[in-house]
Amino acid sequence: MPNKNEVGRIGQRRYGGIIYEEFLHELRGHKGIETYKEMSDNDDTIGAILFAVEMLIRHAKWDVLAKGNTEKDDEAKAFVLSCMNDMQETWIDTISEILSFLTYGWSAHEIVYKRRNGKRKDPRTNSKFSDGLIGWQKLPIRSQDSLYQWKYDSYDNLISMIQRPAPDFEEIEIPIQKLLIFRTKSNKNNPEGRSILRNAYRDWYFKKRMQEIEGIGIERDLAGFPVLTAPEGMDIWNINDEEMQKAYANAVSYVKGIRRDSYEGIVLPSGWKLELLSPGGGSSKVTDTDKIIQRYDSRIAMTVLADFILLGHQNVGSFALSSDKTSLFANAIGAYLDIICEVFNSKAIPDLIDINGNAFDGITDYPELTHGDIEETDLTVLGGFISQAVSCGAITPDETLEGYLREKANIPPMSVMLENDSLTQPPKPNVTDDEDIKIAESAKKALGRVD
Repeated sequence: MPNKNEVGRIGQRRYGGIIYEEFLHELRGHKGIETYKEMSDNDDTIGAILFAVEMLIRHAKWDVLAKGNTEKDDEAKAFVLSCMNDMQETWIDTISEILSFLTYGWSAHEIVYKRRNGKRKDPRTNSKFSDGLIGWQKLPIRSQDSLYQWKYDSYDNLISMIQRPAPDFEEIEIPIQKLLIFRTKSNKNNPEGRSILRNAYRDWYFKKRMQEIEGIGIERDLAGFPVLTAPEGMDIWNINDEEMQKAYANAVSYVKGIRRDSYEGIVLPSGWKLELLSPGGGSSKVTDTDKIIQRYDSRIAMTVLADFILLGHQNVGSFALSSDKTSLFANAIGAYLDIICEVFNSKAIPDLIDINGNAFDGITDYPELTHGDIEETDLTVLGGFISQAVSCGAITPDETLEGYLREKANIPPMSVMLENDSLTQPPKPNVTDDEDIKIAESAKKALGRVD
């Protein structure tokens, strides 16, 4: 008889609640979080990529889909939609916080509920609805830099997140049942996922230092290379003489502090000599740092399929190439939206329905969060496809197709247009009432137009 119990282990590198799957020390734990924060906040290319991602996702439309045709299914759908728009923070702000999982690889959010008892002065209990049901108060982030450790059971099941958050840094344990954890990918069921900037780290590292060297080089080209010579007979290299060591330290400080600014100038004791040497002549090889930095920018953008943002800045690329690369990027963003929907559909929404007891008994299945497209449809391409498909008989035009095309073109539905058209028509006189008939006949007689 086969053994039904779990025997093996995942093999996750975890010691004392801290995960060591990342082999680079500078990208592990809190140090890694600080590095990714610097990358996202300080680098212009990475900042542009993350900005494009957030703006595209903010543009997407969110909806809830009922999983059945019963009245209870429609009620459950409407309830989830109302909860999304009845939180302490707006839905878009909540999504913006969730998107931090792209930068850090993961994002944890605590589920906080409230009783919907109408308007209240306390923002924590205030609600647009007074149906007495339990809804979401908020889904606040539990920041990545507040993580202390993860707690597991003996079967590698995640039990809780332990954090030490600012400002008091007290230890808080949050059960996994109260958490929504978003992550870019799953490897050994690692709750910390993998940052989308991970593959860009090496290029960012060299680009950063190349920019620093470039800045120093430009400054030295303008100011000259400073050379400070000690008086004859003064041995500042004597490590056994304390006075000489002080003189050496002061000399190094003077040389490093030379700048071309309003404080330019230096006062030296007798015997000291300062020279500013010019850069090497034409025979020396000068490195084009601009090309090197552009190369690193291209590789950084390429790691997240966002190299289309460099088209035009480097005088390369065509419209067709840009369109293809943008489509690839849009598909990647769509996958991130799917991740968000999956977490809500697997935990947040079922928990929300279940916590309200028998209020939604009889539903076919839990409602599901869905997202719309992040790109505007190319109407020229769509129109050409529809025209060819109709002409060859592959598609038969009907009301459903018309509704779809109107939606894509942002044209009001036909029912709305007919309703608006009827409002512009002058109202027909109602002559069915006896009194109105008498008034109409009197008017005709007065005008000598009796039929």
